[in-house]
Amino acid sequence: MRRLLAMVATHSLESLALALEQGRLAAPYTEHKVIGLVDRGEAAVAAHELGRLAALGVGAAALAEVLWLLVAERRETQRVADRIELVWSGPEGMSAASRDTGAVVRQLFATAKARILIASYALDTGERARDLFGGVAARIDEDPGLLVRMFVNVKREHGDETPGKTLVERFAARLRDQVWPGRRLPEVYYDPRALELGTGPRACLHAKCIVVDGLRAFITSANFTEAAQARNIEAGTLIEDATLSKALEAQFEALVSAGQLSALAEASPRHRAP
Repeated sequence: MRRLLAMVATHSLESLALALEQGRLAAPYTEHKVIGLVDRGEAAVAAHELGRLAALGVGAAALAEVLWLLVAERRETQRVADRIELVWSGPEGMSAASRDTGAVVRQLFATAKARILIASYALDTGERARDLFGGVAARIDEDPGLLVRMFVNVKREHGDETPGKTLVERFAARLRDQVWPGRRLPEVYYDPRALELGTGPRACLHAKCIVVDGLRAFITSANFTEAAQARNIEAGTLIEDATLSKALEAQFEALVSAGQLSALAEASPRHRAP
């Protein structure tokens, strides 16, 4: 049955199962008998596997049931596969079975209806930032009901002893003046642990992802920089699944609620996603 699963098309399995149920196909199972039910190149394999199972005492009704189970498994596997896409930045090599990172990001921003969650370790500035965020910035300027939240890393350079409050204020000014091209800023959160003074270990917000409407999640190695989305070799996965998308949102929400992520003063929270 492993050979059937690997070598016989799904529509051929359906034809065999139906013929077995209706009595149009019965033992002994020969290539001549099955050739009208499956593609010609599959007939020998199908006949051999059916014959092998019949020799083990598997009757026609049981064979049909097993084939229907294989069909159902194939369909469920395909249904899941259709909701998961490889997303890639940089050279594609020998395979083109992926979508472009920048194109996926633009599509997610353009099709969001209620809310967008963005997480990134690094952000571009200037023209490159306008190219990345121009579409979504224009949307929230036009639609006050569209909630955009960003989770970003506000970092302290090695050896810098500037007060954390000052670093946050500088980041907010940079976000406003050099990163975000719209009039209305998104809600922005950061991990204050990245700003701690001292020689002990620090942490940072390193996640890179987008969640749209609690329905679609894009998890990637690519930051919100032109290099990451267009030139670097970066890999990600676009998943259409409400359970995963809402769970990813909930992870960030839990950190905000627990006070482990802080709101940037320039973009304090207005309301939470449902």
